[in-house]
Amino acid sequence: MTPACQRAPSEPRVAVEEAVVTLPAVPGRPGAAYFTLRSNRDGIRLTGVTSPRIGRIELHETMTSGTMSGMRPLASVTLPGDAELEFAPGGRHAMLFDIDPALRVGDRVTLTLTFDPAPPATVEADVRGPGGVADDGH
Repeated sequence: MTPACQRAPSEPRVAVEEAVVTLPAVPGRPGAAYFTLRSNRDGIRLTGVTSPRIGRIELHETMTSGTMSGMRPLASVTLPGDAELEFAPGGRHAMLFDIDPALRVGDRVTLTLTFDPAPPATVEADVRGPGGVADDGH
């Protein structure tokens, strides 16, 4: 194949889907964010999450050993290039500290996810109550 016929490699990209923020049961405690990531190539890493309405966000993973479970912080998470990567209850999640007290169930909050080497992705996440309860209008 001649150089003129070769395709340039696509720029690294990540799609963020199904983003939700769960408020804590006790005000002032940490909440969590969950989402699904899809990347177009191997080796892209999620390195952080920020939000203008959340003071600090850390990546964590829930670990279970026998009857004991605990969390450990993650400096980054590498995405598979050919599959989705879920951040879900009981597994990987973004732990939310210092949440704006005015944030309510039914609101939407902006999350910006930072990747290496892909560009950041900004999404609007639905805000839910403890246990994933959505505002049903009542």
